Amino acid sequence: MSNTLITDKSYINGKWIKGTQSFDVINPATHKVIASVADLTVADCRKAIDHAYAAWPGWRDLEAFKRSNLIMEWFRRIMDAKNELAHIMTLESGKPLAESLKEVDYGASFVEWFAEEAKRAYGETIPAPKMGQRLLTIRQAVGVVSAITPWNFPLAMITRKVAPALAAGCTVVLRPASQTPLTALALALMAHQSGFPPGVFNVITGKDSKGIGQELATNDKIRKISFTGSTEVGRSLMQQAAGTIKKVSLELGGNAPFLVFDDADIDAAVKGAIIGKFRNSGQTCVSVNRFLVQDGIFDAFAKKLTTAVKKLNVGNGLDDGVQVGPLINQDGVDKVKAHVTDALDRGAKLLTGGKAKSGFFYQPTVLADVDVKALVAQEETFGPVCALFRFKKEEEGIAMANDTEFGLAAYFYSNGVNRCWRVAEQIEAGMVGINTGLLSNAVAPFGGIKQSGMGREGSKHGLDEYTELKYLCFE
Repeated sequence: MSNTLITDKSYINGKWIKGTQSFDVINPATHKVIASVADLTVADCRKAIDHAYAAWPGWRDLEAFKRSNLIMEWFRRIMDAKNELAHIMTLESGKPLAESLKEVDYGASFVEWFAEEAKRAYGETIPAPKMGQRLLTIRQAVGVVSAITPWNFPLAMITRKVAPALAAGCTVVLRPASQTPLTALALALMAHQSGFPPGVFNVITGKDSKGIGQELATNDKIRKISFTGSTEVGRSLMQQAAGTIKKVSLELGGNAPFLVFDDADIDAAVKGAIIGKFRNSGQTCVSVNRFLVQDGIFDAFAKKLTTAVKKLNVGNGLDDGVQVGPLINQDGVDKVKAHVTDALDRGAKLLTGGKAKSGFFYQPTVLADVDVKALVAQEETFGPVCALFRFKKEEEGIAMANDTEFGLAAYFYSNGVNRCWRVAEQIEAGMVGINTGLLSNAVAPFGGIKQSGMGREGSKHGLDEYTELKYLCFE
């Protein structure tokens, strides 16, 4: 299908910038070139920051209701272009079209939510300690925001950052992943059509991720950086941002446990496992990485899970009925191969899958009785592999779940009310799904603890991330 939202130019200060060089965007399912996009430089990035800085006072001082209306118009245009946006996402990321359509709804929900929250950046009054004083607080926009987003959710990772920043009165310079820039540019096109003033929202495309990232982290005109990606890169950006004491939001790697206790509904747990593991071929930051199953139901759960996994349809995300698409590139395939081989070498049992297919496809895989020292237990696999570990007592399962430097998402299944409260409070993660494998939505705070990052996206707390709290004392 033809798609009028596909553009090959970056977007700076309300203008479309071609640049002197370009790079190819590849469909991971077919390896064909979708488009060639502007390959901008650090100097181009610096210009975008300058424009965003110049645009900030006007956007900051615009009435909240007017900002809200512009952002709501952006939301409407996103929803009107739902099919075209989903098609672009599937082309450049490989995820099944059904998932891309859901991502448009999910990503747009943040735009709608924060368009409304723009009118609710409340301050407070504080009882004064002495007569005649009046104490209060107000919230004001941080300033220019740099946002760096990953390839696995080309739309939602952008709207979760850009929508609250704009709602708060900040201007934005966005650097999307070079694997999936087309969705970001389509969003910029719709923002432009919605009437956003020049310089308020800028999109820099380029292959120089290190150089552009460093500029976005160190430029003194930027007051905040928001990054979603690996812990390694997040740690580096945080160090760079320290030089100018920027506000930092980081959503980093995960190693999500999925505990199944012996009082769980096994069929419901299997259903949740399929959702929690195989969405985007296991390439999500909250994908289940370790299935921790109590010994009494381990065999029954493993059997039912294997049966369900064998039914999954692998293929090009644009084909009807496909549930599992390709991995993003050869590096992704190689990592999955290494994790599976290591687990098998350590004595794990292969229940299904375990082989790469042609291109970037990998069979949905189930491994049982995996060693806790295996790579798949220590690192984020980011692929369609279910690694099953046994535990006997509740305390052991919780300890295994928490035995990681990461703490983004966790899941568990149990029908015991007391156990649900007890385990939820003891799990070390920023988000816990209880009897569900899907927990993200715009009204709830998304984020992790430990080395999975800091800050929250979504909910009323997501707006606070882009404001400064100012205290006023009258006497």
